[in-house]
Amino acid sequence: MFPPLNEQLDIITRGTAEIIRVEDLERKINASLHSNTPLKIKLGCDPSRPDLHLGHSVVLRKLRQFQDLGHQAILIVGDFTGMIGDPSGRNRTRPPLSLKETRANGQSYFEQATKILSSTKVQMLYNSEWLGTMSFADVTALASKYTVARMLERDDFERRYKAGEPISMHEFLYPLAQAMDSVAIRSDVELGGTDQKFNLLVGRDIQREYGVDPQVTITMPILVGTDGVEKMSKSLDNSIGFNEPPREIFGKTMRIPDALIYDYFLLATDIPAGELAATKLELADPATNPSTVKRRLARTLVTLYHSAGDAVNAEREFNRMFREKESPEEIQETTVNAPEGRIGIIQLLAEAGLVPSRNEARRMVEQGAVSVDGVRIADQNAAIDITAGVVVRVGKRGFRRVRPA
Repeated sequence: MFPPLNEQLDIITRGTAEIIRVEDLERKINASLHSNTPLKIKLGCDPSRPDLHLGHSVVLRKLRQFQDLGHQAILIVGDFTGMIGDPSGRNRTRPPLSLKETRANGQSYFEQATKILSSTKVQMLYNSEWLGTMSFADVTALASKYTVARMLERDDFERRYKAGEPISMHEFLYPLAQAMDSVAIRSDVELGGTDQKFNLLVGRDIQREYGVDPQVTITMPILVGTDGVEKMSKSLDNSIGFNEPPREIFGKTMRIPDALIYDYFLLATDIPAGELAATKLELADPATNPSTVKRRLARTLVTLYHSAGDAVNAEREFNRMFREKESPEEIQETTVNAPEGRIGIIQLLAEAGLVPSRNEARRMVEQGAVSVDGVRIADQNAAIDITAGVVVRVGKRGFRRVRPA
């Protein structure tokens, strides 16, 4: 049923940042082989952000590898903690949610995650099932099993404590609540990004306190976004989403810095180890044009989330837009308020949804990145006649066909 130990380890260790502890992982796999029983592999899901992108795919692909090895994938949706919101109260992207909202977001997460995971080999659970039934005595007993000194080892808590910034008591309960997820399902392995290492290790400690064999924690590298600087995030506009159209996935991939090409192949695709090694050598060769390899990456990603045919069409569209400097075949059409058929360029860009703000519209005009019907607009005060409809372009990829309302 299961591949031998060495084969499993070769697959599991690929692309990982850290495994705590490898000897525990070997012991658990050997026990699994001996008993012919799958390991329970846990991944926690944040129900406040249902839109998944390639950054999320890094841990999901590792979870899929465990599935393919015959083990049980378990997604834990934090619907109970999602109802509380961001512990610090400073992160507006994580407001408190209702139970109905957390369940809806959890279902959306599952639907997107199963673009990578096998839907027949994954179990989805909501942590309200056990956290919601805990009494105050239960919570007190849980809190007694971890010290304040250990909590302050967490980077964020340590920084805020030294800076004299307030830390609410319920923030200390968050890692403990997540650890109880591991206790409840008796997880053998928990996956997460490197930024989740503290919480994953608390899970090990609390499992031990409750008489459960401590889980192995496997952390995965954080995928840098298309800007080449920050962690991939939808809020930073540097992400590539699972549900984005093929041409968007292709075009955004072509924007990543050359230095990230290998990391994206390693962390965001499933290409065989031999092909991955060959790609690394190819990129190290000064004679290689990185754009050629990046195109292969873009085709691979489109194929993963759509199809090989969509990848071919997306590249053809990319060539039309960037090599031939033509407009895309399909352009979203919108209407704006334009008395007498004329409208200022800044207002036009904002109302057409081509920029997030008027300040950004001014910046794009200043950079010479705005054109109307192929004519560059350099004057921020220009009034545009849209009576017959015009094609407005911002940057290389933003197009709208605009008509009067």
